[in-house]
Amino acid sequence: MHGSARELMREQQSSGASKAFRRALRLLDRLGPDDGDSTGTVLRIRVLVSLAHCDTEVYGLRKGTRWLDAASELSSQLPEGGQRLALESLIQRQRGTILWLAGRLIEAIPVLDEAVVMTERSVGTGATIESALANVLTTRALLNMDLGKPGPASEDLRRCLWIGHTSQSPMDVVIASSNLGMLHSRTGDIPTALRYYEQAERLLIKLAPSALPKLDGERAEALLFAGLAEEAARSLDKALPALRAQGNNRDLAVYETQRAAAALLGGDPGTARRFAAIARRGYLRQGMPTMAAVAALISLRAEIAEVLLDTRPPTRRLVTKALALSDELASFRLADESDVAQLLGVRVALRRRDTALAAQLLDGIPPPRQMTSIDHRMLHRLCRAELAVATGNRRKAFSQARAGFAELGRIRDRMGGLELVCGTAVHGRELGELAIRLVLDGGRSAAEARRLFDWLERTRAQVYRYEPQPAVEDPVLAERVTELRSLTMVMRQAKTEGRRVRELAARHSALQQEATRLGWQSKVWGRPRPVASLGQVAGQLGDRALVSFATSGEAMVAVVIADGRPRLVELGGVAEATRAARELHADLNALAPDHLPKALIDVVSASARRRARRLDEQLFRPLAKIVADRELIVVPTGPLYRVAWGALPSLRSRPVAVTPSATAWLAASAVSGSTGRGRSVLIGGPGLPAAVGEVAQLARYRPDADIIDGDRATVEAVLDALDGTQLAHIAAHGEHEPDNALFSRLDLVDGALFAHETTRLRRPPEQVVLAACELALNRIRPGDEALGFAGALLAAGVRTVTAAVTRVGDHTAAESMAFYHRRVAEGAEPAVALADSTAVDPLRRPFMCFGAGR
Repeated sequence: MHGSARELMREQQSSGASKAFRRALRLLDRLGPDDGDSTGTVLRIRVLVSLAHCDTEVYGLRKGTRWLDAASELSSQLPEGGQRLALESLIQRQRGTILWLAGRLIEAIPVLDEAVVMTERSVGTGATIESALANVLTTRALLNMDLGKPGPASEDLRRCLWIGHTSQSPMDVVIASSNLGMLHSRTGDIPTALRYYEQAERLLIKLAPSALPKLDGERAEALLFAGLAEEAARSLDKALPALRAQGNNRDLAVYETQRAAAALLGGDPGTARRFAAIARRGYLRQGMPTMAAVAALISLRAEIAEVLLDTRPPTRRLVTKALALSDELASFRLADESDVAQLLGVRVALRRRDTALAAQLLDGIPPPRQMTSIDHRMLHRLCRAELAVATGNRRKAFSQARAGFAELGRIRDRMGGLELVCGTAVHGRELGELAIRLVLDGGRSAAEARRLFDWLERTRAQVYRYEPQPAVEDPVLAERVTELRSLTMVMRQAKTEGRRVRELAARHSALQQEATRLGWQSKVWGRPRPVASLGQVAGQLGDRALVSFATSGEAMVAVVIADGRPRLVELGGVAEATRAARELHADLNALAPDHLPKALIDVVSASARRRARRLDEQLFRPLAKIVADRELIVVPTGPLYRVAWGALPSLRSRPVAVTPSATAWLAASAVSGSTGRGRSVLIGGPGLPAAVGEVAQLARYRPDADIIDGDRATVEAVLDALDGTQLAHIAAHGEHEPDNALFSRLDLVDGALFAHETTRLRRPPEQVVLAACELALNRIRPGDEALGFAGALLAAGVRTVTAAVTRVGDHTAAESMAFYHRRVAEGAEPAVALADSTAVDPLRRPFMCFGAGR
């Protein structure tokens, strides 16, 4: 929701206040003239100033100006001095404010400039408190934000922050911090925005805890900008019950609207319509049609999202509805929201094949402003691209898609923390799908294969395109992670003893969310590398082949690069591949325990072989002549990230490296092989029966390796050992955390080592082997942005990660790794060594090489 809507939401609440101030004037009339002092006059001036604000919102600027003129007349009758100066500065502040409320933004600026000067003079005399100066500076800052001038707005708000600190007024600090959060959120600097919100929260905990739910709602808006729909929804789900308990109906409706927006961004239009309808009813009960229209806009977006999924053309009524809402929003001076409604009308008109109307509507929409949200910008690009497709102009459609992704890239470049970098991809989801669909509609020629490869690299797994920057230590984050580690151990012990962990789990969840928020506030994650070209990838492949899977609608395809040539191959339906991958994954999990009855092993193995064969026939049989017996680089898409490729018949014994994108593979391949000067470390965690024996056994193949096991296998010791080593082997229990992938963990003697902690290693290892369950699993965000423990290591700059995509038995893992390291010691590259190891029992050795594979 656009910030200016919040300022307007008070408009429909001012009528009652206006009546109260009029009653106050009548009471002052009964008191008669001042008797020897100016108390009555001063009070009347203050009432008139307040009445001017209310009447401007209810009746318009002329009415409000009349009351301020009356206040000025009274102030001129007061004797010269500090009191008069204080009242005149108050009147001037209100003149600027009501001009702003009336939409006369340009006129308001010089008035507020003069108000700032007058208030400064009044503060200098001691007649006005410094909070009044912070108030007028805040108003001018918000006005400049509406004018799209973030520089002057930032200057005023920073001054407000300074005033709050120097005058020891913590609430001024809270207000300034919150507004700075909003400013940086609108300009796309989400890490800085979140830092300001965190600063405001720490003060509110002490000053006004009841205001925390509102701050959670404001922070949710920044998370929505960053594309973190689930995280925004969690923040709002935490805030909404508290607001209901407080009876704060105004803010409740605001954040119900935000919750609807989160559901919409998360791909749940049904929930979005439900929350939008609740919010709209709440606004109407409060007599707030402006905000009801904003809620109606989200409801309309959800309705149109559902309609666009339908194969039947929408009715003309929906176009009319969008345009009527656009006009209504424009009447409330909500320009951005009005444009969005009209863009929705464009999309419906295009679906109805009414290109003339769509073009007419699109021509009437101005270009986005400097502070227009990325969501609005991408919708604008999407509509222009869809119109170009409808009119047969493929070149223009691709041009709009490229421009949109360039804008999105500039936003992403400013993000801190892996999850923020990943999250932004959701804003380009539809535009990317359009570009890929357009390529596939163009045929299956080598030129279209090359074009599809280029678009896949532009739109997928962008987080791995960044070269991480050096870490900046955050002592608060470190403290929270340490506390979380300790609590994880306590919970594990409690579960072992059969005790309830409900309260511990609630604290654990809260700590994890706080640590995640603090991680988002870190400085820019990394320096972007250019997207890899097909020529660069082909040159690096040599005699290997790259297979990049992709989906469009219900179809699955692959771009295959071999002998320097790209080919585009159709591979059947997405649903069939997804089902086979899911069922194979379940079977391999069932086979994981070390001591299963033979009869059970036989039954489950037969099922797994059937499913592996089915997946192999769909995905690799059509590629057989192209890839022949080459080593493979595989770029999966969504459902294929969980596949243990070595279990497929045609890939048994074949070296395979899995990578999030060709760009990521090229970057990993370029990592120097001299990291750590050949130093190795072997780590054995607690509670793993085979770990100690495994590490001792591996020492035969790595005689110069440092060994860290038993009581020495602490988090600090392991992180120190990882930093700068050439190869790290970790035999420890682990767990993938699907709801918060960066808190997937390895269990060490003093608690969990979280994936989050590996992302800022100064000198990441060249190779890491994770001999633990499921640590190759990833949470897949839109845009095939994959994050998990192995993914975090790759993003941090590790060249090759070897890990399991399903559960694996302790003894099976130890045997697999002994075989693997023996082959590496003999000179085999990681992908070759792993292929030899897993071929012994591919259904129970679900390890994969991620990254370069060499």
